[in-house]
Amino acid sequence: MRKLTLNIHSTKQLANGIEMPRLGLGVYKMTEPDIAIQAITAALDYGYRHIDTASLYANEKEVGDAIRASNVPRKDIFITTKVWNTDQGYDQTLRAFEKSLELLGMDYVDLYLTHWPVKETFVDTYRAIERLYDEKLIRATGVANHHAHHLEAIAAKANIKPMVNQIECHPRLTQFDLREYCEEQGIAITSWSPLARGRILEEPTLKRISTKYSKSTAQTIIRWHLQHDLIVIPKSENPSRIAENMDVYDFELSFEDMKNIDALNLNERTGKDPDNFSF
Repeated sequence: MRKLTLNIHSTKQLANGIEMPRLGLGVYKMTEPDIAIQAITAALDYGYRHIDTASLYANEKEVGDAIRASNVPRKDIFITTKVWNTDQGYDQTLRAFEKSLELLGMDYVDLYLTHWPVKETFVDTYRAIERLYDEKLIRATGVANHHAHHLEAIAAKANIKPMVNQIECHPRLTQFDLREYCEEQGIAITSWSPLARGRILEEPTLKRISTKYSKSTAQTIIRWHLQHDLIVIPKSENPSRIAENMDVYDFELSFEDMKNIDALNLNERTGKDPDNFSF
């Protein structure tokens, strides 16, 4: 566990040299346009520079609108979006990306991901993502919810490895083996559902550690992700919670506390296993 110097401006350098902000706002389930715009606006005001959306979330337009209405230049904001499962395949992915770009109202996206590894199409989907990268329509390539065997299938056909793998990760699902594999391959990890959808906020060990640092349980968990060199995208529509989730740079979890949080792992998912989903 190497020590990282972390602050509000901290980024993780991807395999191609692009700097990706380590903390971002996830906007899953923000389907009310006014609420989505309010949340994204608050996040940008508080210093967030990374917004994670997807075609499935049906709020790419609001992401673009909020960014244009802010006083933050587009070049200073890192935008991730994803191709949904029903749009996968080589040609379909290229068309889906065009639609996402149009909804965002942008001329490029920073990171484009395959949302889930649809068995018949995920390798061709990633080939399309490579093409978008070659054409400079995206700044980095990536996938989500891919196990090591999915990444190996991609590597057999790809010219460029995925630079990011976005996976479910939290203290109840630490994904240590997959994280280690990705680190060996130079693939950065983004944690989705980093707070286990709120299910672990009352966990006694986490509450005890949080009290020690005078922090909320959510702040302690976010800090755990960051100290593990993970990119983290907590979701909230609440402006005060969005601010709280960013306030994680004035303390550092001890080695012992990091290990105690690691020990909470039960390999327990809040979402589907990438080897067993049907959507």
